[in-house]
Amino acid sequence: MRFVIGHSATAGGVLDRAIDAEDEQHKDFLRLNHIEGYHELSSKTQIYFSTAVAKWDADFYIKVDDDVHVNLGMVGSTLARHRSKPRVYIGCMKSGPVLGQKGVKYHEPEYWKFGEEGNKYFRHATGQIYAISKDLATYISVNRHILHRYANEDVSLGSWFIGLDVEHIDDRSLCCGTAPDCEWKAQAGNPCAASFDWSCSGICKSVERMGEVHQRCGEGDEAIWHTSF
Repeated sequence: MRFVIGHSATAGGVLDRAIDAEDEQHKDFLRLNHIEGYHELSSKTQIYFSTAVAKWDADFYIKVDDDVHVNLGMVGSTLARHRSKPRVYIGCMKSGPVLGQKGVKYHEPEYWKFGEEGNKYFRHATGQIYAISKDLATYISVNRHILHRYANEDVSLGSWFIGLDVEHIDDRSLCCGTAPDCEWKAQAGNPCAASFDWSCSGICKSVERMGEVHQRCGEGDEAIWHTSF
């Protein structure tokens, strides 16, 4: 697992030096040749998958926001069920409205490409967490210079697979709510792989609440060691 981050617009500035110092201490960053910025997330996604598939040989590559609670054992067992399938795209699938109004969050400047006003996007995984199989990560790496980037990163990723023979797997365990939702599901025998608050597109006040969410939504510290991958 790595925190995936690029560089600030001021190369070698105070922010980059702070990241370098933390990386030296914890060794848990994947540094990308990419300038960070909210409107550059689609580009960052391309560079991330291209870098990851070149660096590590894996069955799946996962992207998860850092304000999402993840149960690694559940994520691992979920992916293991689909290991034998080619071209797999796993996430919490959605099809939200295309927002053409300027100034609103998630505004899509190229809204006209999606048809008439009021249309929805094609089905794609919500951006909080998703996984793609190695062949799809390789496809992104090979073709990243000609893959179109929309304003929203999760839409961009979904668009890259629309014309391909890809299996979309809608796994709702990847988009549970925080407590009590995750607790009820665990008690019913359906523990969550990932939990967050839809109202915040992540865990609200995640710095303060992540420990509490882990205590109530976590699968247990030993779960990952007893998971069959």
